[in-house]
Amino acid sequence: MDALTIHEAAETTGWSARMLRYVERAGLVAPVRSSSGYRLYGAAELQRLRTLRELLERFDIGLSDVGFAARLRDDGELREAVEEWLAAQPSRPDHIPAAEWLSFEQAKHEKLLAPAAAPLTKTPEAA
Repeated sequence: MDALTIHEAAETTGWSARMLRYVERAGLVAPVRSSSGYRLYGAAELQRLRTLRELLERFDIGLSDVGFAARLRDDGELREAVEEWLAAQPSRPDHIPAAEWLSFEQAKHEKLLAPAAAPLTKTPEAA
């Protein structure tokens, strides 16, 4: 089989070897592996890399955007949740008076962000 190693593919395509590994992890290109485990890039993989670059440039998007689109296509639960969120309209909970809605939402955000803002404390076992 005629194929390029990851370094040869990187040189040919202009993607770095590190980026080619990232593209593979994102599930966007799947090179075959040699019997010793090396990635091998054939014409099909090179074409996918070329058309991926064209897609990114044409729509001014990043690899993570395409990776998410692929995940969205393959994960029905995620797709449904995103569609539901996009279709939803904000609505004030019935038990919250209109004048208190902003404060209510601010408090919810503060609770949500509190764990990220809390300093790490050492437990006696960790000391």
